[in-house]
Amino acid sequence: MDTVRAVLDLLKSGINITFSGKEPWQIVSITTSSVLFIVWLYDFLDRDESLSVRGKKTIFRLAKYIPQVRRKVEDELNAINKTFQEDVIKKTAHLDYIVELPDKGLERDEIIKKLHENLRINEEAWQSGLASGAVYADDSNVKDLVGEVFKLSSYTNPLHPDLFPGVCKMEAEVVKIICNLFHGDENSCGTMTTGGTESIMMACKAYRDYAKETRGIRRPEMVLPVTAHSGFDKAGLYLNIRLRHIPIDPNTCQVDIEAMKRAINRNTVMLVGSAPNFPYGTVDNIAEISELGLKYNIPVHVDSCLGGLLTVFMEKAGYPPTVTDFRLKGVTSISADTHKYGFAPKGTSVILYRDPKYRHCQYTVTTDWVGGVYGSPTVNGSRSGGNIATCWATLLYHGLNGYVDSTKDIIYTTRFIEKGLRRIKGIFIFGQPATSVVAIGSHDFDILRLSDALEKRGWSLNVLQYPSGIHICITKLHTRATIAQKFLDDVKEAVAEIMKDPSVPVEGKMALYGTAQKLPDRSIVGDITKYFLDNMYYVPKQKTVEYN
Repeated sequence: MDTVRAVLDLLKSGINITFSGKEPWQIVSITTSSVLFIVWLYDFLDRDESLSVRGKKTIFRLAKYIPQVRRKVEDELNAINKTFQEDVIKKTAHLDYIVELPDKGLERDEIIKKLHENLRINEEAWQSGLASGAVYADDSNVKDLVGEVFKLSSYTNPLHPDLFPGVCKMEAEVVKIICNLFHGDENSCGTMTTGGTESIMMACKAYRDYAKETRGIRRPEMVLPVTAHSGFDKAGLYLNIRLRHIPIDPNTCQVDIEAMKRAINRNTVMLVGSAPNFPYGTVDNIAEISELGLKYNIPVHVDSCLGGLLTVFMEKAGYPPTVTDFRLKGVTSISADTHKYGFAPKGTSVILYRDPKYRHCQYTVTTDWVGGVYGSPTVNGSRSGGNIATCWATLLYHGLNGYVDSTKDIIYTTRFIEKGLRRIKGIFIFGQPATSVVAIGSHDFDILRLSDALEKRGWSLNVLQYPSGIHICITKLHTRATIAQKFLDDVKEAVAEIMKDPSVPVEGKMALYGTAQKLPDRSIVGDITKYFLDNMYYVPKQKTVEYN
């Protein structure tokens, strides 16, 4: 106590000496400035990025206050935005835009005609089987079935179980079917959602609220690999959960378990692993993450949105996968997209829990609203029963044998492509692909040149960053005869051409991707992305038409 008192006396004397002879306004100004600086410094230090990254961000943010720099940035962004707009105009040049309701409603045949006109824009890009992911099946029999099912159920709404109990029954059946595929027991449960992002968000919401109720956590954090889907970043922003991103092993592309262990603290509300992850198609060591969850009593979420409805059939298809499901005691939830390898129409996914106590925390319940007690299981209140019914019908149509056969074809095609790519000099494969994604990089040339070359040959692949790479996600469309071999032939031909002069820099649109990775001020990259999203809603004024 004497030591503490001495330190306090010394501090007091120092402050008195510092402010000796100062005017009151000076004392107030110095004190206020010091407090603001300490707050800024705390905020600067209390972030996930390294000091160097934070320093660069601060410098670039301040630099944009310089008029010349600000004008230069704005000019570049406007030029990029114009490029996006020109792309929209080019794709829709042969069509007009309807921007006002016609006085008299259009006839059915005219509406269907215009629908076909819109759907035919760039239709060959995905129907050809040259696109990565996006469309996971194109079966005319299934489309006829779900079209009929949706017609009968489109105006139903499970928000009103008293009116539509059959829709709720179908949702319960979908959830239980998927629970059983992931080796859940009688306690396993879940809900349907509109997609993987909502499934992820629901898990994050459940664990945030569960930790608040049971452990009193007010500043929740989740620990997850850098390869985890960006849906977790969205969930963090929406739900005010801090993300602690963990690096991966550069060889295996799996999360560093020791680094994950070090990141766990008293505010950790969930651990995340991917089976598989989106960028590289590799599976994190879920068994070890499960053990961490058991050791520290923290829920573990396995994101199987992309390939979960492959892994559950792979053993029967002759490709036994690593165990990543409810057979691991520490795994408390799994997300899986039925609208990917479940081949259901877009707009359905499931979030599964080991125990109902977690699902209870997913729900939103309002007890004091003047409109009555209100409860909803997911983000949406009203939901289309049509989405539930079409998913349900698709599962029943394919059956176990149908999914096993499809999985066999998809995994065989993926392994065929992977094996062929490994024989091509000048490129390498990231990690060990586990399901349907094969990611390609190069130590000899800018891999974005290969992406550009393949795009000119009709392929649409996904671009990766940190490090640069591209990947192809194999779907049912790629299992058609000659598609896989065409991909290998095109890659081999393109790489051979590039290797004639590997030092040539990438040009055109792909150069923008490369430049974006190198920008220390990521807010500029964010602005570019916002302009890209803006142009999804861009209506060229000269192309509008009135029916009145």
